[in-house]
Amino acid sequence: MSKSVIAKRYATALFTLAQEKGQTGAVQEDLLVLKKTYRDNPELEQLLDSPRLSLANKKDVLANSFAGANTLVLDTLFVLLEKQRLHEVLNVVDEFITLANEAAGVADAKVFSTRPLTADESAAISSVFAQKVGKHSLRIENIIDPSLIGGVRLQIGNQIYDSSLSGKLGRLKQDLIGS
Repeated sequence: MSKSVIAKRYATALFTLAQEKGQTGAVQEDLLVLKKTYRDNPELEQLLDSPRLSLANKKDVLANSFAGANTLVLDTLFVLLEKQRLHEVLNVVDEFITLANEAAGVADAKVFSTRPLTADESAAISSVFAQKVGKHSLRIENIIDPSLIGGVRLQIGNQIYDSSLSGKLGRLKQDLIGS
């Protein structure tokens, strides 16, 4: 979660516009691509921070880098650039996703397992645990972790549900040792 008040303001404005235009899903998808691009290409951020590049050239870089993006996303990037707040872009994305998830009754979840989950397993986990956290569904990110030995560990926000074999063995060890 972002602690930036600025990011929350921009994200709220973008979310409101996206809702008014019925483009929340498309904007969210483009923002996820933007986030991945930003994270995978740190040189993009360095280029956009460079004082040697004019504002017009920086806009061209953004427009070319995200040519297929929704106009709301591009306009937001341009405003962040003009207001010298482009360093907040990842926080804006996170805040927007939080707002969109709340509106849709969806929560992001990380499921750690020893092997990739099937679609049926993901659906079953989503339906059971979404109810536990008061949501309609979960957006699951499956992370492979062989150290679990078996079972799964689920993280939704700051809640962790551990039914992995390594977790159970750890708890059994705690009970036997007594501390």
